[in-house]
Amino acid sequence: MIICIDIGNTNVKYAVYSDEGLKFSFRVATDLKRTSDEYGATLSAMLSTNGVQKGEITGGIFSSVVPSLDYTIEHMLKVYLGVKPYKIEPGLKTGLKMRADNAREVGADRIVNNVSAIKKYFKGAPLVVIDFGTATTFNIINDKGEFIGGVIAPGIRGSLDSLVSGTAKLPRVEIEAPKSVIATNTVTNMQAGIVFGFVGLVEYIVKRIKKELGTVELTTVATGGFSETIARETRCIDVIDKLLTLDGLKYLYDLNAAEQA
Repeated sequence: MIICIDIGNTNVKYAVYSDEGLKFSFRVATDLKRTSDEYGATLSAMLSTNGVQKGEITGGIFSSVVPSLDYTIEHMLKVYLGVKPYKIEPGLKTGLKMRADNAREVGADRIVNNVSAIKKYFKGAPLVVIDFGTATTFNIINDKGEFIGGVIAPGIRGSLDSLVSGTAKLPRVEIEAPKSVIATNTVTNMQAGIVFGFVGLVEYIVKRIKKELGTVELTTVATGGFSETIARETRCIDVIDKLLTLDGLKYLYDLNAAEQA
């Protein structure tokens, strides 16, 4: 079995894959103060709960946008599972063709998402991969399967947190779409602004991408915690794939393990 870990700014996401496919996945809150032993204890408990023995994990891979946690997670995997993981970084084989100004600036999670989307959904037409995470990122794959650039916008949760913390009377609300954009109380006013505001952001950016690419044939793949919330309110998202990043990590593990075999 293989363990794949995506270290994000908000959550650390885990998935265990067997030869038959995904066995289970889970997430924990990203906490810079937690030690490798604390992360290891959580992982051990989840493995046990899902009937997996530590010795059954024979390999691992992780991506990270939180450099201060890289050693913590890598050390945890070595100590608790006896695994030396691959890390998504320059030098690791990905097969992704990038036309960005500086490929080293592209976040590990974006690289993995692009690889995964190409592997799962590329059929000769451009792709837009949207990740509704701590930031909202748009990645554009052209009709040659090349990553040509993207957009980084504020995240949904962070935008709401900023609104609440920057005002004296606005409450914290659930992020869900109200019945109408014309809202009649403070809570639904805020929900309309956040959800429909981001729907508008997504629709406009996807529209501009199509215009600049000169195409109407384009597949939009969404992932991340709020992908379903936004997708329910727009027709410009074609696919929701919550496992896009973790599946991409598994593919990259197999790719590099085969190279070293």
